[in-house]
Amino acid sequence: MASRPATVTAAFDHLVLAATTLADGIDYIANLTGTAPRPGGKHVAMGTHNALLKLGDRVFLEIIAIDPDAKKPSRPRWFGLDHIALQSDLMERPRLIHWVARTDDIEAAAAASPLPLGTIHPMSRGDYRWRITIPDDGALPGRGVVPTLIQWDVPTHPADTLPKSNVTLAQLAATHPDPAPVRAALAALGLDPAINVSYDREARLAVMLRTPRGIVTLTS
Repeated sequence: MASRPATVTAAFDHLVLAATTLADGIDYIANLTGTAPRPGGKHVAMGTHNALLKLGDRVFLEIIAIDPDAKKPSRPRWFGLDHIALQSDLMERPRLIHWVARTDDIEAAAAASPLPLGTIHPMSRGDYRWRITIPDDGALPGRGVVPTLIQWDVPTHPADTLPKSNVTLAQLAATHPDPAPVRAALAALGLDPAINVSYDREARLAVMLRTPRGIVTLTS
């Protein structure tokens, strides 16, 4: 009897909020939630830097921006940060642009998705080592609604060393003009319970956070 293929599973890892500058992003989240994200570090290969806010056990919010002191990479930056339209939107305010899901087998998970997630790249920052899917053009998979995949290759997760913030994830939702293939990709990764995707003419991402200042919403 032929054996059934193993189920590919992934889990929510972190949100990605983009800002024109890292200081803008930190101030934006601090004013909304009452808690300031902690500066993270630099991503030399992508010319970006970040700050992090713990949202729970191995769950966090990443604020990311182009590092003005970094050398411009020879390829498009991740998360669509080089796109003129996004940078124009970020002049108005920081925006929730994407989310990332972790897996223990990134090759199998990427292959299981009916929507292409990009090439798997090894990355590092300080003591952290990981592999991550990045489309060659730097675009967001599923217009940001389908997650990027990450596999942490060290025992320590970034959220492990972050201070408790009293900010937690309440709900993640999205809209998409063609939700059926997006839902199929999420189901293939075991992520359909993590996010509710409904139809709309625009692809948008929204998250509700429980904070000391009440429920706050981040949107794209």
